[in-house]
Parts: sequence; C-alpha cells; structure tokens
Amino acid sequence: MSTHTPRIAVIGAGPGGLTCARILQRYGIPVTVHDRESGPWSRDQGGTLDLDEDNGQKALREAGLLDDFFRLSRPEGQEMRQLDTSGRVLFHHVPGAGERFKPEIDRGTLRRLLLDSLEPGTVRWSRTLRSVEGPAGGPRRLRFADGTVVEADLVIGADGAWSTVRRALSDATPEYTGTSFLEAWFHDVENEHPAVAALVGPGSAAAADGERGLFAQRNSDDHIRVYVIQRVPADWITAAGLAVEDTAAIRSLLLERYRDWAPDLRRLFTDNDGRYVDRPIHALPVPHTWDHDPAVTLLGDAAHLMPPLGVGVNLAMLDAFELALALARHDTVGEAVRAYEGTMLPRSARMQHLLDHGAEELVSDELPDFAQEGMAAR
Repeated sequence: MSTHTPRIAVIGAGPGGLTCARILQRYGIPVTVHDRESGPWSRDQGGTLDLDEDNGQKALREAGLLDDFFRLSRPEGQEMRQLDTSGRVLFHHVPGAGERFKPEIDRGTLRRLLLDSLEPGTVRWSRTLRSVEGPAGGPRRLRFADGTVVEADLVIGADGAWSTVRRALSDATPEYTGTSFLEAWFHDVENEHPAVAALVGPGSAAAADGERGLFAQRNSDDHIRVYVIQRVPADWITAAGLAVEDTAAIRSLLLERYRDWAPDLRRLFTDNDGRYVDRPIHALPVPHTWDHDPAVTLLGDAAHLMPPLGVGVNLAMLDAFELALALARHDTVGEAVRAYEGTMLPRSARMQHLLDHGAEELVSDELPDFAQEGMAAR
C-alpha cells in the first residue's frame, strides 16, 4: 500500500481467514483476526479435508506452508470406495505412489498449522461480531458482543455460512437445500470397530440409493466420521417427536429407513460412539453478488456457500490467496478489493451454478463421472 498502512480486520479464524492473514503478514501487511470462539480448541473442528493442488495447495504454497502440509497430510486418504446398498464395491480408487493431487488433512491439524504460522497476538478470541457500522466506503466500525468497538479500513468477512459481515453487503441468507446430514463418530476404530475400519479403509466409502446415502471418512488418530445423508425436511427429527439427544430412538428410525441396506452398511449408524450431530445443508442463492464497497468484502462460505461437494475449503483458501495478493499489489484497499472481486465473483457464480441442486448428488445412486471413466478404463 503506497499511501498508508490500512487497518485490516478479518472476521473468522477458519481456514480462509487464517490463510489470508498469513499471506498478508508475509507481505508485511498488518492484520488482526477476530473470532467468536473462546480459543483455538474450544470446539471440535470437524472432519478431514482434501486440499487440491489447484486451490488449497496453491494458497499454502504462497503462505510458505506447503511442505509442512505434505508432512502432516495423509495421501492414503485419497483412496475412495463406492458401494451399492448390498455392500458390493462398484468403484475403488487406490492412490498411486507419490500421488499428491488432493491429500487429506484434518481440519484441526490444518488450523493448528495456520495458527502457528501467524505472529503472536494476531487472533483475538471471544470476539462475537454484532454489527458492521459506518459509511459505505469506510472506515467501518466493528461492534462486538463484549462491548469492544474496532475501526477498520477493510473488513474481510470470513465468518462462514451465517456471516454477520455479509449483512453489510447483501440481504441474502442461506436456504435449506432439502438434504440433511446426521453425523456419527467412531473412535479407536482398529480395536473397537474393526468391521467399520475394514469397510471404510484408509480413505472414504460411500453408498446411496437415490433418496438416502451414507458417507464414511477416515480421520487421523484412528477416528472415522460417518454422514447419514437423507432428503428430508430440515426439522425431520422434531417432526418425528424426537430430539437430537434421543440417540436410541433416532437409531431405530434410521434402521427402519435403511432396512433394505446390508448389515455392514447399517453398522455405520448403529455402532457409533456417542450421540449424533444434526447438520441440515444450506446454500446461498445462485448467484450471490453484491455492489462493490471498498471497505468490506467476503471470502469462502460467507461469499458463496454451496453444498458440501469437496469445494468449500479449497475455494475459501483460493479466495484468501487472491485477496491477500491483491492487497499486496495495489496502491489502495479499494483498488485491491475491486480487483479481487472481479475474479472471485465470476468464479464463484460459475461454481454455484454448477453445484446448484448439487445436494441431490449426495444421495444419487449413479457413479460419479470420474468413477465411470475409471471403470471404462479397466
């Protein structure tokens, strides 16, 4: 920045926000990250991620963290199995030696890598944003729940699906897609759940019948997460007269809904450790755009929430990479934001159109294109 050092505030300490902060600091640009959580490990960070070499890995390279990522990632997690409801394997991809197109890494591990790379004090915890105030064009005032008020020349909304920053730019809110996940956890799987471990393997395993599906995903430290996928109303649990804490009753309901599925597959939601986690899937309207404001912009799910089809974190980190570079290369914040949005908004619109109604693919009983190509090659 040729005129003065801008005051940059990132809202959200997820992969996108932390990646943006890391790259900005590598270019000598000060930045502060605000997050509502009480600390970096105050809650479970979620499952595993595959970072593509064209998106997430590209951002980590610019962040100077790619070698560390490869050291921490699990290339064996690229293995994929597609099954039918009888448990028969329809497609099985085993990564080749040295294959690193999209190795897996746990969300918590990635967060630790990014946090450890930042200057001390970069992240301010227990900062729940209530509002973004001030005139369009800035400076903007950030008002937090604890009474703190921070003034910023640029506010970067990396605060996810239910972004508070987004309200300063857009009236759009996420809409329910008609598809819901129910998450189940398995711990110490090689000893306590050997049948589940064998079914899933070192990567992932999926099955679907057109209306419902199962997706199981190996995590590090001998954990497996399973997602029970259904096309149901968002309130399907309460509509059945249940609460998410009613584990046994929900399990009985699932056994009825999956009664024609193989016992080995039903084990993915009957043998889990602990309660289920309800995760209805939402997406932003397609396309999601806004009028340019030189003092506020968005990245990741705050900008383009889509169904979970393997692109969310990769696009968030690519957004972060491009925004940080734009800020490093332009004379003013406004010029940088305009350049960033000129690339990001068309890209995200194309992807939003591509994945519109994509939640339905999560329960499709058709093999994905790459699997059909693999079958043909054999």
